Amino acid sequence: MLELYSGPLDAKEIVNRWYDKYKLKNCGAFITFVGIVRDEDGIDGLSFDVYEPILKSWLDKWNERAKEKGLYIMMAHSIGDVPNHESSYVAGVVSPRRRAGLEIFDIFVEDFKTKAPIWKYDLIDGKRVYAESRSTALPGAGILKV
Repeated sequence: MLELYSGPLDAKEIVNRWYDKYKLKNCGAFITFVGIVRDEDGIDGLSFDVYEPILKSWLDKWNERAKEKGLYIMMAHSIGDVPNHESSYVAGVVSPRRRAGLEIFDIFVEDFKTKAPIWKYDLIDGKRVYAESRSTALPGAGILKV
């Protein structure tokens, strides 16, 4: 499940809705991660661009992997500006057993940070400044050599 929102996320609403949706699936664990924009380095917030077709394909692969183990994976992410102290990312895993959910969730969140097609910008004095020092090139991205 992929949810994209303009601006900051209502993390409480998202997590509660997911809980209500999955609580009757007879799973013993609902694990969530909520990313909150930190007030650091003089930024006013973050801004995000998302390439939805590749993000959906990336998440579909994760859902296939999770389904083999009886797990459910979901995520929500912001597009555009998110002020400091607001949420830009929520992810969740529902699992029959705690250990399986915790193991896949850690790998999922780390893979998201390096392979999801989401570009981050710092908001400084009303301008978007590409956060190059905190960005990772996507695998296969860039100019192809012949």
